Amino acid sequence: MATSKAKRADLPAPVGFTAIPVKFSEKYKSPHYLYVKKHQVREDTDPNRPPDRTLFVLNVPPYCTEECLSRLFSGCCSVQSVELCGKPSLGEKKEAPKSKFFHNKACQGFQVAYVVFKSPAGLQSVKSLSTQGPLVISSDSHPVRTGIHKWIAKYEASVVNPAELKAEVDAFMQAYDQKVAEEEAKAEKEDGVPDEEGWVKVTRKGRRPGLPRTEAANLRALEREKRKRARKELLNFYAWQHRETKREHIAHLRKKFEEDKQKIALMRAQRKFRPY
Repeated sequence: MATSKAKRADLPAPVGFTAIPVKFSEKYKSPHYLYVKKHQVREDTDPNRPPDRTLFVLNVPPYCTEECLSRLFSGCCSVQSVELCGKPSLGEKKEAPKSKFFHNKACQGFQVAYVVFKSPAGLQSVKSLSTQGPLVISSDSHPVRTGIHKWIAKYEASVVNPAELKAEVDAFMQAYDQKVAEEEAKAEKEDGVPDEEGWVKVTRKGRRPGLPRTEAANLRALEREKRKRARKELLNFYAWQHRETKREHIAHLRKKFEEDKQKIALMRAQRKFRPY
């Protein structure tokens, strides 16, 4: 037993990191290693990641969730929060997702994590995990879905409720319309009013307001462009234009000749002999 502990203590790890063995379940024999160290940054510290209570974790497998990490390290000390990232970051404040239907895709592959303990003693207790047996990620009491079960759960979660989606879109558009109306009212109020330096802000609603972005307006613009291009086009400049013009003229004459013949035949059929 002492030999196995010594071997674990001599495990190769990046400089400054401690290797902690974990395995997916009890039936697995080969462990996976998480590399941990105290979180330290040179620049301003993030209040959400206090250096004396934050643990930086490398080599987090894709199947290991925030709940799994919180459960694994809760044996050292109570865990306050766990944050998974695709790569190390300075800890900028993330904006809360505006919608549960439209959000960024989750990170794929191995990740890094920031585990924040409630007490600084948690960082000291983590080092003892390297000499213990592998921590189990998935157990009977806390199963972790993988493979086809994970894909099925992910697909079921991706199915959108039309009523909830419609309600969220309507609420968003109502807020957007209100914001646009407030901006237009503010622009109309400031129109023609000079600022502190005497400059007058030019807005779209002046003598020549911008064209509306509608289908009818686009069609009218295209027609004007065609007429303008037709006026600039040189007629009978090329030989093929001469041939086309002659062919069209001959076809027009033949058509007119046939129409005149039909008119003459109709007049002859309607003509009556009237000697007086």
